[in-house]
Amino acid sequence: MALPDLHTYRDRMDKAVTALKDDFGGLRTGRASASLLDQVTVDAYGSTMALNACAAVSVPEPRMISVNVWDKGLVVSVEKAIRNAGLGLNPITDGQTLRIPIPPLTEERRKELAKIAGKYAETQRVAVRNVRREAMEDLKKMEKASEISQDEEKRGGTEIQGFTDAAIKRIDEALKVKEAEIMQV
Repeated sequence: MALPDLHTYRDRMDKAVTALKDDFGGLRTGRASASLLDQVTVDAYGSTMALNACAAVSVPEPRMISVNVWDKGLVVSVEKAIRNAGLGLNPITDGQTLRIPIPPLTEERRKELAKIAGKYAETQRVAVRNVRREAMEDLKKMEKASEISQDEEKRGGTEIQGFTDAAIKRIDEALKVKEAEIMQV
């Protein structure tokens, strides 16, 4: 008998790290980033859709985001969605193009964003630990059912712990990079 494929657990831990990086993409720093608007949804055609499904988002300058709305009838809805997204952005309408200047961050706002980044990181650390707990429980069940030996259970546990440590280290490194980016003046 052999250990189950433990790489499925590692893949789930990797997804937590990827989710963290996606979350960080939505945090506004002093620079413009197209990913800043990834979470914005627009009321269009009687339903809700992602901004990038009805407009092209680009970054022509370091402190400016440009949103080119494909349907002229949606310009007002897109502008309203960006204003109400809670990002503190005020688009300027120019025909079917919205220009969104990115104001510099205050020190207080930087600290607040750093705390939010820390919360995102902690949420993903908890997700990784939950995957580890689930994997360890699965190994114990298999050992109790005599599907694997005690040695294989311990070996699997050691491997799972290694995956966990690596994932948490990547989360911590991503947090450190994001905090440095936020605190840059």
